[in-house]
Amino acid sequence: MSKQKLELTWIGKEKRPKLEPRILLEDPARSYHAKQRVSENDIFDNRLIFGDNLLALKALEQEFTGAVKCAYIDPPYNTGSAFEYYDDGLEHSIWLGLMRDRLELLRRLLTSDGSVWISIDDNEYPYLRVLCDEVFGRANFVCTIIWEKRKSRENRRAFSFKHDYIAVYARDKGSFEASRNPVPVNQEVLARYRNPDGDPRGAWQSVAITAQAGHATKSQFYQITTPSGRVIDPPAGNCWRFTEQRLNELIGDGRIYFGANGSNVPRQKKFLKESEDAGLTPETIWYADDVGTNDTAKRHSNGIFDGNGFDNPKPEELIERILSIASNERDLVLDSFAGSGTTGAVAHKMGRRWIMVELGEHCHTHIIPRLQKVVDGEDKGGITESVNWQGGGGFRYYKLAPSLIVNDRWGNPVINPEYNAAQLAEALAKLEGFSYAPSEVQWWQHGHSSERDFIYVTTQNLSADQLQALSDEVGSDRSLLVCCSAFHDVTAAKANERWPNLTLKKIPKMVLARCEWGHDDYSLNVANLPMAKPDPKEPAVAPEADNKKSKNRKVAAANLNQGGLFGENE
Repeated sequence: MSKQKLELTWIGKEKRPKLEPRILLEDPARSYHAKQRVSENDIFDNRLIFGDNLLALKALEQEFTGAVKCAYIDPPYNTGSAFEYYDDGLEHSIWLGLMRDRLELLRRLLTSDGSVWISIDDNEYPYLRVLCDEVFGRANFVCTIIWEKRKSRENRRAFSFKHDYIAVYARDKGSFEASRNPVPVNQEVLARYRNPDGDPRGAWQSVAITAQAGHATKSQFYQITTPSGRVIDPPAGNCWRFTEQRLNELIGDGRIYFGANGSNVPRQKKFLKESEDAGLTPETIWYADDVGTNDTAKRHSNGIFDGNGFDNPKPEELIERILSIASNERDLVLDSFAGSGTTGAVAHKMGRRWIMVELGEHCHTHIIPRLQKVVDGEDKGGITESVNWQGGGGFRYYKLAPSLIVNDRWGNPVINPEYNAAQLAEALAKLEGFSYAPSEVQWWQHGHSSERDFIYVTTQNLSADQLQALSDEVGSDRSLLVCCSAFHDVTAAKANERWPNLTLKKIPKMVLARCEWGHDDYSLNVANLPMAKPDPKEPAVAPEADNKKSKNRKVAAANLNQGGLFGENE
């Protein structure tokens, strides 16, 4: 009998897109950096990616697997409402399918102690929870945050909805809980601390030393004699939290308070300086007074964009709370539904590295201008004052490369003519699981998967003599994947026997069955997305050794034979 399990099913669940791992192309004209360093901790290599977020996550997979400490996403809630910047209405099954595909990629990008925080409302929350249980494992559910998103009452509905949810899942719950940060002590908590007995350790607050008796031991039932001589038993149904020996130790250390007259029920003293060091355990209800509302965020957004802000942006204080719990300075933060760019703006001000992805044109009309103001120190709203943000750092703007394979005028699949030689080398290295790192010394090294395994991409037809010369130069202690338009005077089988250190593959035949070529938009406003059968298991990829893409492409262009991208037919 097969093992049974609980799962959420929907129409088309078994269908998955065969995503093309695109390369990223930087547009220096849209990248932006401060004119000078503000501090030694300025971060300049943040990334803003323009393009479909599912393809972008796939593009990031090779270089950033296991690198993202905190992912925050605010996906369309699938409410059926039409928003100005994207269509929020989707058929339920498609929403689930597209969210599943994104969450699976996000999980792979997380560090072992990383976490994903997902804003959602009542409409899809129950289904999102079950979906995340499947993707992350039910044991890795951390909590659900209830956020008070508005303070005013909505009288036009049967109920005035004042909250949204933030579902929190970890890559590994135990690792996350061991590394997560406490929240700072706030003013409300500070007001509870006093020092009525003049304790030299400073202000303190008292807490009860009783506990429910259900799981108590005999050692927790005893009488306490106060300094005034009063004898006190634990209340009915309760016991003392400490054994008598431990209580006497605390009394000796001045950590038990019996009141000003020495006859009150004893309470334990908790000192402020110890609480400040440890912080507070995060709670699951976040009030508007602490983390802001949609209204406060909208006022900030309108101020940044001259009255043309987003309708329901998230407040910077909310994102600050998330990032302060889930990450530390210089950790990598990812938001693949960037919206107006709040996550990147907050991460930047907090000294985190960040990656954001956005497909809408507001990437250019809203996000870039907002981030430029942050870099220049001209954004005075949000958390700027509380974190003492002065400006600095920068970001690099990328767009997804076009599809590698297109059809020619006769309907035959060919390499996209928009690709230059270096971009082709990078794309094929990525598809084959190699780190793209062209050598400045060895003309045939365009990338590597290990210290002895390399890839070479050329658009020429290679003869047996050329392959022999290449094999001799590679040597017997190294291996080389050769991607070329064609090879002649030898068959593939004979080539493997004759040159065991070479593996030959033809372009573009080698990749035709790998992906859904030419699909540029998997966004959540696509109502009839074509799906493909499950992808075969992909080869393991090595970590990226060098992210200086522009320099690498120049080196690769010099290394490639200059016979044109397409050469002859394969």
